[in-house]
Amino acid sequence: MTTSHLIYLHGFRSSPRSFKAQMLSRHIARLNDNGAELTWSCPQLPPSPAEAWSLIQQETSSWPADGLVVIGSSLGGFYATVLAEHRGCRAAVINPAVEPARDLARYIGEQTSFHDPDDHFFFRPEFIDEFNAIARYPITRPERYWALIAKGDEVLNWEEMSGRYQAGALRLIEGSDHAVSDFDLHMPELLKWLGLPAAGA
Repeated sequence: MTTSHLIYLHGFRSSPRSFKAQMLSRHIARLNDNGAELTWSCPQLPPSPAEAWSLIQQETSSWPADGLVVIGSSLGGFYATVLAEHRGCRAAVINPAVEPARDLARYIGEQTSFHDPDDHFFFRPEFIDEFNAIARYPITRPERYWALIAKGDEVLNWEEMSGRYQAGALRLIEGSDHAVSDFDLHMPELLKWLGLPAAGA
């Protein structure tokens, strides 16, 4: 399948300003400058899972499923899986949050954004039920998935994550961290899976 439309979904308390989102955004822009015709989106997701899911569907509703790839990191990996199961498109997940209803329950209350400490939001108790309402595990057709999972993730359990995607194209990293701070080393492999050049030319 040819990649024509890409959407990147950031994680909890993150934003389109995350370094992985920015790295991919710059690369897509370079490819388009060199003649590619790729559609790229990286929306700011609202705290509410129901609202986030609605936004993701609106953003991609007119996009062809066979050319659509959703890339998600952490909580964005959960949303990426929901979209892939809903639309039948491909998904690349990076340290995906596979049980957000369980793992984020302890964050109920006022939170701040990583990239803007002045940006406050309230993570509400009802969001837990909203996660459960849209969850799509176990995945179907694992050949549609590419997963990058770090054994050094300090937030999520790498064995639990890899267990959900082990039948797909699974790339386990020895070490690293939840943010995959060495993402530049692994982006070429993601681009290869996407069928996109690793260089702008």
